[in-house]
Amino acid sequence: MTTTLFIKANNRSAEHSVSVKMYDAFLSSYKESHPQDSIVEVNLLHEQLPYLGATMIAGNYKFAQGMTLTPEEEAEQRIVRKHLEQFLAADKVVIAFPLWNLTVPAVLHTYLDYLHQPRKTFKYTAEGMVGLLPDKKVALLNARGGVYADHEEFAVNFVKKHLQVFGIRDITTIVIEGHNQFPDRSHSIIMEGLRNTALAAKLF
Repeated sequence: MTTTLFIKANNRSAEHSVSVKMYDAFLSSYKESHPQDSIVEVNLLHEQLPYLGATMIAGNYKFAQGMTLTPEEEAEQRIVRKHLEQFLAADKVVIAFPLWNLTVPAVLHTYLDYLHQPRKTFKYTAEGMVGLLPDKKVALLNARGGVYADHEEFAVNFVKKHLQVFGIRDITTIVIEGHNQFPDRSHSIIMEGLRNTALAAKLF
């Protein structure tokens, strides 16, 4: 059975958020077209996600070396390992997120920090880092109110860079943009984008 992990990095309602509309459209279409798949949903805004810092870095190292952790390190490692193992276990991953203040929501940055684990998602070699998850498929659903040139966009590109470190190359990207920049066309931009989102789910 295929396991698909749905990650939402937004706690606004669908009424007020285009990326949440995209999440809902993709999920509904995916369930309809992939009825046998196992679906796991996680809203990062509903999780307790401590930031990467001294305690977590020490805990990551100690855990990998089989060393004894402090209670504080152990508490953070339980959270890190929960999300890491969930990501590793998924055959496919869907990540829905907005562009907020030129980048991704802080919780998504933190979530990606948890996934950077040597010998789990990548390894070091004499030639550099090599990703260990080349068979995983990912769909990125992103909404941004303005229109951005590729080199000016720091949300989708940011997430892709992380995934590429893990060796993930099979990435489907669906973007709805410009609905705030062009208010007279906002409805049609969103509706067309949601149709594309639903179609992408059927093919994912």
